[in-house]
Parts: sequence; C-alpha cells; structure tokens
Amino acid sequence: METAWPDTCHFIADLHLTGDDTAMAHCLAGYLAGPARQAVALYILGDLFDVWIGDDDGLNTHAATLAALANLTATRVPVYFQRGNRDFAVGRAFFERTGLRPLADPVVHRIAGQPTLLAHGDVFCTDDAAHQRFRKRYTNPRWRARMLKLPLAVRRIAARRARARSQQAKTHKAPAIMDVAHDSVRGLAAEFDARRIIHGHTHRPADHDDDGLRRHVLADWRDDQAEVLTVSRRGVRRMALDPNGRFACT
Repeated sequence: METAWPDTCHFIADLHLTGDDTAMAHCLAGYLAGPARQAVALYILGDLFDVWIGDDDGLNTHAATLAALANLTATRVPVYFQRGNRDFAVGRAFFERTGLRPLADPVVHRIAGQPTLLAHGDVFCTDDAAHQRFRKRYTNPRWRARMLKLPLAVRRIAARRARARSQQAKTHKAPAIMDVAHDSVRGLAAEFDARRIIHGHTHRPADHDDDGLRRHVLADWRDDQAEVLTVSRRGVRRMALDPNGRFACT
C-alpha cells in the first residue's frame, strides 16, 4: 500500500467520464474520498469528461462527481484542473461549484522541489496537423465563448458529429502521428527550462528518459483499470486503484 508522504502530489488524466452511474465515476468518487485526501495537491490534466459542451449541460450530467470534487477541496487539498480537448468548454460555474483551480496548458509548477512542465499532452502532438488546427481553436477563449452562445441542442449535435469525424479520422492516421513529436517535447522543455514533464492525452502510459529529460505519460482510465501517478521527493510511482478507488496492494 502507498504510505502517505508529506510532499506527495497526485496526477490523473483521461478519465473520459460519461456520467455519474459508471464504474469509473464510482472509482473516482472513492479515490476522492480516500487516497486523494493524503495528497499535498491533486492535478487533473485534461479530459476528465468524455465531452463537456457547457456548464449548462455538464453540471447536471456529472452532479455527483462535482460534489465529490467539492468535498475534497473543502478539506483544503488544492485540486488543479487543466482543460483537455474533450472538456475545453468547462467554465466559471464548474470552478465555482467544485473549488477547483484552473491551470494553464502548458505550465510549470514546482513538484516535490523540481520545476515540472505540466500539459494535457496534445500540445506535443505536432505531427497531427488536423488536431493542431482544432487545438488552436479550442484554446482560444473567444472561440469558446462563441461556441457556448449556441443553443444547447445545437451544441449536442455538433459534439456528436465532431466525435464521429474524429473516430473516422483516426482510422486513416498512422499511430505515430497521434503520439508526441519528440522535437516538440524537447523544444517546449527548453522553452520552459524544465527537466521533467507530466502529461496525458496519448493514452500511452510510460516513463521516458531522454538524456536526462524525464517524461511521464499518464494512464487513461477504463472500467477495469485506473491509475494515479504519485510524485514525491522519493520518486515517481504508478499506483493502481481498485474498483472502490483505493490504492491496490503493490
């Protein structure tokens, strides 16, 4: 079992929650009520939700999950949230309801004494030109504001169509295109003067070391698999969760 450590930060991403009645939502609720309370901070690096087309829809669809997040922040554990390409429309009401703190993408935070570059991850996937065009739009606050002015029914249709197009496009893309471009990783690491990177998005959990540049890719969650990356001065660990959101024995 993981032993609490004074400077341990937790990182998760890519849960792609579809509602409160799923196995993943149940696992997350248990984690937020249990192990997460021992963290010095929790970082959610994007795509917590499979789709979030606006607070006017998501606050109801994910009411129990938001309550679990609010219960955690009420214990004074800081929880940071980075918008992903699936939940870029998370807005002010979401942050007010949960007490989460918005996080820029990319950004550097000092984690266990070391400057660490945090990102959802798609900023590194520069070989995927189509996704980069979409990223340029969804990270633009003005574009998001225009989208959120559309009627809810129109946004639901647009989200379904966009998802279908994305799934179809993936069948024609080489797997390497959807992974990070190493030149982009090294370039952003140099720009932010970071020797450690933590990100999600690619669904390829692994720990990389490129000439001293350490990059930790977060695991995506599934109904039968969930993982938290923990970082402390002792090092980096991948902690599996059981279905009730407790750390599994390792």
